[in-house]
Amino acid sequence: MKTWPQLLTGPVLKSGVLGGVLGLGIFLAGCGKGVSPESQLGAVSEAAPSRWVASKEGQAGVDSRWVRRFGSSSLNALVREAVTSNPSLIVAEERVKRAVILAKSSQAPALPQASAGLNGARNKQVFTGLPVLNSDGPLQTLSTTLGVSLDVSWEPDIWGRVAASQSAAIARVEAEGYAYRAASASLAAQVTKSWLSLGEANEQLALAKEALANRKEVEAAIEARFAQALADDGGTSAQLRLARTDSANATEVIERWKGEVLRIRNQLELLVGRYPAGAIGSGGVVLPRLPAKPPKGLPSELLVRRPDILEAERLYAAATKDSEVSDLARFPSFSLTSGTGRTSSTFSDLLDSDFGVWSLAGNLTVPILNGGSLQANYEASRSDERSALASLQRTVLDAFGEVEQALVADEVLDRRIAAVRDALVEAEAAEQASVSDYAQGLGSVLTLLQARDQRTQIATQLVTLRRMRLSNRVDLHLALGGDFQATSK
Repeated sequence: MKTWPQLLTGPVLKSGVLGGVLGLGIFLAGCGKGVSPESQLGAVSEAAPSRWVASKEGQAGVDSRWVRRFGSSSLNALVREAVTSNPSLIVAEERVKRAVILAKSSQAPALPQASAGLNGARNKQVFTGLPVLNSDGPLQTLSTTLGVSLDVSWEPDIWGRVAASQSAAIARVEAEGYAYRAASASLAAQVTKSWLSLGEANEQLALAKEALANRKEVEAAIEARFAQALADDGGTSAQLRLARTDSANATEVIERWKGEVLRIRNQLELLVGRYPAGAIGSGGVVLPRLPAKPPKGLPSELLVRRPDILEAERLYAAATKDSEVSDLARFPSFSLTSGTGRTSSTFSDLLDSDFGVWSLAGNLTVPILNGGSLQANYEASRSDERSALASLQRTVLDAFGEVEQALVADEVLDRRIAAVRDALVEAEAAEQASVSDYAQGLGSVLTLLQARDQRTQIATQLVTLRRMRLSNRVDLHLALGGDFQATSK
């Protein structure tokens, strides 16, 4: 597993986030205390099988530039824009920055604390019962006290409690970094799948327009025969009304797909951080060719490349350190305090060293009775640790399940597409035969309409299956832990 400074060096992070994380590394390294907790993947490594059940192939490597494999420069541009401008990803970036800030502050208790002060007071005292000569009132005095001070305190981290707290904070920085990577890859997948849906909608719209043109052609032929009272040749009133009904239905399908195109355009604009004006993707997006299958690698490799698994592992590592902190809180604590300064009744005397004062003290505190709060905190942290481990185990199992399901779906969709393409060939041949028979007066108009409807339905089904297979490839890339690297090409 990579060390935490290496964790966020991937290109998915912006320079501001990366600079903050690297700055944290330099800062804590100088203190000699903050270290990243050791990997806890050993707790779940036994869950990884020797190979994928749905596929015996085990190519090594991770496809980090999978978006450009769809062969569209416009898609690449949309994904780059989304990674830069999507508000949800900006929120994830700020979480990383916040975790860095908290980690920086976690080492403060291990450092000496110093404070400076300036004080002044004017006091009046009255001594009741002590008369003053030549005065009717009691004795009274006025005094002035001025002082400056510098106080220093330090609590040595003898048991390593502060160091454990720092390690937990660093682990949370790592977890937020992996969460950012996961969010970036997920956003790239959402944009890609929406772009594929737009391609499907455009192709379905083209098929709907073609179907309307065919129905209008049949309607015109029937109307011509009906006008000539050629009922025996397919020119009855019922046949004409049936053809007009089919034309009206085809018009409705066109309007439905037009609405779907506009909806997906708005969705894409929201994903990339634009106002949903429906102007994106107006260049005529179509479904691309199926790219090559991504490298799968071994199941055990998924544990060290899936960002959600690595995030869950870092949270578990942080929880183990939190338990250590809660345990060490029951140990005695030592503190040293010292102070120096000057005090006088006049401001000018504050510059004279003869009026200097100082103090030095040590303190040992041992918790004895605290109402059981320390023990309760320790037991609660142990519960959090067990919960984090269970969450890690669930994340690993879900990750394996997503890969297996995507691999199965890829094979099933391949076979379904092959079968539908065979059916489309037969449907096109049947349509051509029915057109020829109808033109020669050998076939009925119902046979012609049925043949054309069937060919249109199968063509529509094929477009949907092609989009489903492309979307499943996106899911497979994501499930295998394929990172996302924006490219300008």
